[in-house]
Amino acid sequence: MHNKKRCGWAEGASELDQKYHDEEWGVPVHDDRTWFEFITLEGAQAGLSWTTILHKREGYRKAFADFDCVKVAKFTEAKQLALKENPQIIRNTLKIKSTVTNAQAFIKVQQEFGSFNDYIWQFVGNKPLVNQWQNSADVPVSTAMSDALSKDLKKRGFKFIGTTICYALMQATGLVNDHTTDCFCYKKD
Repeated sequence: MHNKKRCGWAEGASELDQKYHDEEWGVPVHDDRTWFEFITLEGAQAGLSWTTILHKREGYRKAFADFDCVKVAKFTEAKQLALKENPQIIRNTLKIKSTVTNAQAFIKVQQEFGSFNDYIWQFVGNKPLVNQWQNSADVPVSTAMSDALSKDLKKRGFKFIGTTICYALMQATGLVNDHTTDCFCYKKD
């Protein structure tokens, strides 16, 4: 695997980052629990490196009920305060609180659309958008589509979901395929 060509951000990266790039990044997500996990992790990543979040991912799974949005939506103020002392997650009060707020908003989206998956895939016409970036420098940090997604999620009560976070979410979950054309993970369709 070490001789495979990867996207620029994954070349020479840690083994954890390369495994994430090779096995998860850009793979279409259709499971609501996974959607909630990525919304939580992308929001937690704001201002930090994705590597930091990957190292804390297991801690997040334990701290946030394996990303069960129904359980997280019921986290009390006391539970949130206790999480602030947990070194296995990002101990930012606003990010912890936003995870609970987002769980509540997530449930409302599920109730309205049948699933969060059905809601979010409509932003790309229900199939991944395949970009053809030659190198990582060409890849945008946001698009009109991530602007629209961010605006709609904010309207629905989600927090830590600006356009840059939304675009990273879209990339991570395969709504868009931003593997560069020379990357072994790039697929034209």
